[in-house]
Amino acid sequence: MTSFGDLLGPQPVLLPGDDDAESLLLNHEDPKKVAADHPTASIAWAYLAEAAFNDGEVITAYAYARTGYHRGLDQLRRNGWKGFGPVPYSHEPNQGFLRCVAVLAQSAKSIGENDEYSRCLDLIEDCDPRAAEELGLG
Repeated sequence: MTSFGDLLGPQPVLLPGDDDAESLLLNHEDPKKVAADHPTASIAWAYLAEAAFNDGEVITAYAYARTGYHRGLDQLRRNGWKGFGPVPYSHEPNQGFLRCVAVLAQSAKSIGENDEYSRCLDLIEDCDPRAAEELGLG
């Protein structure tokens, strides 16, 4: 059984994470430097996207979030994800990807890209029905 109770669904994908990037960010290294040195680490792009969005730089946030989203998709696929199924928010290495999707949703909504906003919400719901609330979207 998957973590969301679906007997026939795919098993949850638990990304391995990027310990170096995560450690640098937790030690307050500049997220731009971390993203440059660890460009596959969605968590670095999430930090950049969230900061830009909170500073009112919606287009910059959108670009950072889209980059982290695509890097996360690459990692998910390498780890067996087929484009659907559980990606639990509770697993910390999954959070960079999901945080990027959340900022992408918020940014899309801010610029009136409602179809993208809906797709992002649907993706988050498919990945983890509890994640939207954790990400401030619920």
